[in-house]
Amino acid sequence: MSVLKQGRTGVPSKAYPILSRIHGLRRMTGMLKSLKRFSESEIAQERLRIINFYEKHGETVTKEGFKVDRKLIYVWKKKIKENKGRLSSLIPISTAPKKKREMETHPKVVDFIKDTREQHYRLGKEKIKPLLDEYCLKNSLPAIAEPTIGKVIKRHNFFFQKQGRVYHDPKSKWAQNQAKKKKRLRIKHSPKPKSFGHIQSDTVERITDGIRDYFYSAIDIKMKFTLTVNYKSLNSRNNKDFYHKFKQVYPVKRIKDWQSDNGLENLGDFEKELEKDKVPHLFTYPRCPRINGVIERYNRTLQEEFINPNLDLIHDKILFNQKLSEYIIWFNTKRVHKTLGNISPMDYLISQGLMSKNSVSYTKD
Repeated sequence: MSVLKQGRTGVPSKAYPILSRIHGLRRMTGMLKSLKRFSESEIAQERLRIINFYEKHGETVTKEGFKVDRKLIYVWKKKIKENKGRLSSLIPISTAPKKKREMETHPKVVDFIKDTREQHYRLGKEKIKPLLDEYCLKNSLPAIAEPTIGKVIKRHNFFFQKQGRVYHDPKSKWAQNQAKKKKRLRIKHSPKPKSFGHIQSDTVERITDGIRDYFYSAIDIKMKFTLTVNYKSLNSRNNKDFYHKFKQVYPVKRIKDWQSDNGLENLGDFEKELEKDKVPHLFTYPRCPRINGVIERYNRTLQEEFINPNLDLIHDKILFNQKLSEYIIWFNTKRVHKTLGNISPMDYLISQGLMSKNSVSYTKD
């Protein structure tokens, strides 16, 4: 904020900041900036703490506790004194050399790489290497290593592709987006959890009389509790809707992690929903269906026990989905599983003491 000082008519007026006349304001402003920088540096705070400890307890105890002798402490104190008490002087400065070594490559070698990339822009450093060695031998030039060829390409920006995506260009938007991509959590082996809450999911496509149907399924690896819902399209919005339906019927309070393949329906809105609920999303490796073995085996059971016997109803969605709901209820409450000791998933949950028989048969009024 400033104040406008009025002058006579025809004489230019001058504006002064309101606080500009306060004595020591500039020094105080600099001190506040210094304190802010100091408070953001953990190393500087630790150095000040060592100085204070040294002044209170002496050199012997300080050296035993912090492995710092008085010579280094005097250097820190000297920095503070030379900078008029500014604590920000304790912040370590960069030790990198001011003048760094630069790679020196013969100009003819650089020109050869440039000409080769202009004529054949898809050739990488591995394929340019033997051509360059032959050229260097003919012209009595020093050959360079394969990584050096890559550095020459990047340093001189030898990327000449005109259309589409520029391959191997670290400055391209595609390369930058790839660098920003979130790294997926991968699972290498088929899990064998000892507790509930570990879910595997998959989507099966079924084409009947030229009409596509998609069956979204998820199963608890340990308990074998499952849910399947039929949708008309394959996208992340439907998978997000399926995830909400699964949470509503899942008898355990917490989902510990969600495992799926790399299909597009497992990204986008669905992945954001998992992040919102803080549920880790585990991806299998491509072409490794055994990692998702539990849900893959369930898909076969669903195909053989329900879909194939009810193909005559698949185009009557109301009746087909009603039959599907009845099958899922029977699967979870009545159908026995060998891995559970020939009992149903809900009976297994009761046997583990996580649900009572009354809660299974309870219905709201």
